[in-house]
Amino acid sequence: MINVPKVRVIDDEGENLGVMYTREAIEQAQEKGLNLVEVSPNADPPVCKFLDVGKYRYEAQKKANAARKTQKTQDIKEVKMRPNIDTHDYDVKMRNVNKFIEHGDKVKITLRFRGREMAHQHLGMDLLKKVQDDVAEIAKVEAFPRLEGRQMLMVLAPK
Repeated sequence: MINVPKVRVIDDEGENLGVMYTREAIEQAQEKGLNLVEVSPNADPPVCKFLDVGKYRYEAQKKANAARKTQKTQDIKEVKMRPNIDTHDYDVKMRNVNKFIEHGDKVKITLRFRGREMAHQHLGMDLLKKVQDDVAEIAKVEAFPRLEGRQMLMVLAPK
């Protein structure tokens, strides 16, 4: 006996038409001006549905676009400082850091050393430690302070 493939068919209204031969199902779909689309290939027998493929693709694309609209992308904002920053300037920078983190963005803190400031890297480390302590309640350190050339970098992410 020849093994003829059978499929479970669901029509365009969502009603189960039962199990039938694939060729027969394709003919019925064409009579209605639709395509036979395999919905669940792992089922036994596989489940197929009468669909208008163009309309199906359009709906899927609309769903994907709606999902993309509601998605929040996380930006990386950068705040630049110097090791001998004044207290008022520091407060202004920290206000910006807090604002960025509350908006859900990551913050990259760049500490630039110029000239002989490289000899006093401990000042930079102390400043970044102070920043870390000031934002401890709302942010966590994603990348701990590291030196890259004449800059010290640290990345903060919202908790």
